[in-house]
Amino acid sequence: MAKIKVKKIKKQDNHVKDSCKEENVVALPPVRMSDDPAPKQVKWINRQRVLVFAARGINHRHRHLMEDLKRIMPHHKSESKMERSKNLYVVNEISEMKNCNKCILFEGRKMRDLYIWLSNIPNGPSAKFLVENIYTMGELKMTGNCLRGSRPLLSFDPQFTKYPHYSLLKELLTQIFGVPKHHPKSQPFFDHVYTFMILDNRIWFRNYQILSEDGGLAEIGPRFVLNPVKIFSGSFGGATLWENAKYISPAKLRQAYNKKAANKYERRIEKKVMNEATRPETGYPDIEGSDFFKGDPLKKAEDVLLEEEIKQEKDSTANEGENEIQTNPKAFSMKLTKSRPDKTIRRKQLKAKSKAISDQIKKRKKVIKKKILKK
Repeated sequence: MAKIKVKKIKKQDNHVKDSCKEENVVALPPVRMSDDPAPKQVKWINRQRVLVFAARGINHRHRHLMEDLKRIMPHHKSESKMERSKNLYVVNEISEMKNCNKCILFEGRKMRDLYIWLSNIPNGPSAKFLVENIYTMGELKMTGNCLRGSRPLLSFDPQFTKYPHYSLLKELLTQIFGVPKHHPKSQPFFDHVYTFMILDNRIWFRNYQILSEDGGLAEIGPRFVLNPVKIFSGSFGGATLWENAKYISPAKLRQAYNKKAANKYERRIEKKVMNEATRPETGYPDIEGSDFFKGDPLKKAEDVLLEEEIKQEKDSTANEGENEIQTNPKAFSMKLTKSRPDKTIRRKQLKAKSKAISDQIKKRKKVIKKKILKK
């Protein structure tokens, strides 16, 4: 009898616990008006916490970008700057102390280059990115505005599904930037969109506010470009799963630009030396006096062109006569021995020829004038 009573008491306790659980869960209606207040859910199942902090050596722009990311991620936790002398494996201990299972670490080089580590604590994987084209919220001054703490929609480029390393990065980005449902510091609605696009082997990040149900968007910021460097199997280390073959460090790029600038300076000096060596002593050897530059330049140009054509025709006729003399010298001697009436005929022929040449010159003058006027 005692055993039966104990079993009945246990069943009653289990029934009471189930009823308490049912009371805690709030059943949402299938349709809810936008004006109605959203009921608070007690359970918070997806407990994603992201530790966002930096190592020493970042400049003011990188710090503002970190603050912007903290502002748009209500599920983040902050930490003071880490010393550069420490090993990166210490980040795993820091995040476990802060009860975080994801981490974003900002690492600066030479106060100008910024690297970002995205890691899954403590087992990995982790990815290292070079951050390019940084524009913070303060710099953009966009007109859009969203409520602080609202959950974002994540939009990914279809290229993320084509390659395995991009699909791994997609999963890592969704777990880090996706705000968990029913997070205490988040709002229970979607107000903005994070877009991750792949272009030129880089991941482009943009943040847009949803203006209307039709799909109207307005960019809020921040905006930046992630150039992937390596993907590791562990958290902040381990075997390299993937390495970007097209990645070039910014220090090497600056070195190449400096070399190019040095070659440019050398070429400029060589040009100067060549110009000085080949410089003519007189400026205009064919032009006598400064009267050439006075008057209408178009008319002067026409006269110069006509003079050149007349010279060319004279040279051609002289060359033809010389050729005739060279070919048949007997005919030339016969012309010289002709009587006076033959000379008159010759004069008439020469006059006719000169008339024809003058007519041709007049026609060419008209054609040249028309061409100049058209120009």
